[in-house]
Amino acid sequence: MGMIQDKVVVVTGAGAGIGRDFAKAFAAHGAKVVVNDLARDKQSGQALADSVVAEIRESGGQAVAAVESVAEWDSAHKIVQAALDSFGRIDCIVNNAGIVRDRFIFNMSKEEWQAVIDVHLNGSFYMTRAAAPHFKSQESGSYVHMTSTSGLIGNLGQGNYSAAKMGIVGLSKSIALDMARFKVRSNCIAPWAWTAMTAGIPADTPEEKARVEKLKKMESAKIAPLAVYLASDRAEKVSGQIFGVRANEIYFFSQIRMIRSMHRGGGWTPEMIADEAMPAFEASFFDNVPSMKLTPWDPV
Repeated sequence: MGMIQDKVVVVTGAGAGIGRDFAKAFAAHGAKVVVNDLARDKQSGQALADSVVAEIRESGGQAVAAVESVAEWDSAHKIVQAALDSFGRIDCIVNNAGIVRDRFIFNMSKEEWQAVIDVHLNGSFYMTRAAAPHFKSQESGSYVHMTSTSGLIGNLGQGNYSAAKMGIVGLSKSIALDMARFKVRSNCIAPWAWTAMTAGIPADTPEEKARVEKLKKMESAKIAPLAVYLASDRAEKVSGQIFGVRANEIYFFSQIRMIRSMHRGGGWTPEMIADEAMPAFEASFFDNVPSMKLTPWDPV
């Protein structure tokens, strides 16, 4: 028996890339999978979700497709209902669906901002909300959300995506607190993988081209085992955490914590802050300012 034998798992954005690998891995470890994706093959018009379902069934697994958008309240509920109608229960939501609309902040349109927020952040909430009453009543369940180092440390030209992905971290932490009494868990994964979403990374200079070549070695299938673990009963004590995967490396992020504080009995004036507080804090600035080169997170 697999680690998640007979659990019912919804994977959003599962028609390709990381989500497809997730869906196949969950099925391979015994789960019944709802494969969600709104996209269709540009040539045949076939729903990508249907193709993944066919792959899973051919391998002896159980899966159904849900060709609905996560970015709408009603359609998100339909995705969860598909799990209930097909398999009688719901045990895990993997919030993986995503899009990018990269643009420097001074050129970003309202539509580019809204589209990314709707799919990533609103979609994660809608899916969470649709499953939450069922998790609450059965006193079990888990959420696995995809965040990104673009949100955790920032990235060029991705203000919309970064904001959404950092918002997902806050959402996950709140879910973990709200649902703890009902034995429901919520965690985030920041994945490194070469997929259609990352294929648009600029590669104009020799350094950028070398970095992209390294990224191409980051297989999306390498991320799936962590997601399967987080959905399993073996992870019953793990909640409110942020993990990352790149190739054969799994890493664990610290939570945001206060680094240093200064107290003044009579309060502060702007001049006192400039003269006393900031000089004391400056030693820590370097470690807290995003690097334009993102050196600590370059692919290995």
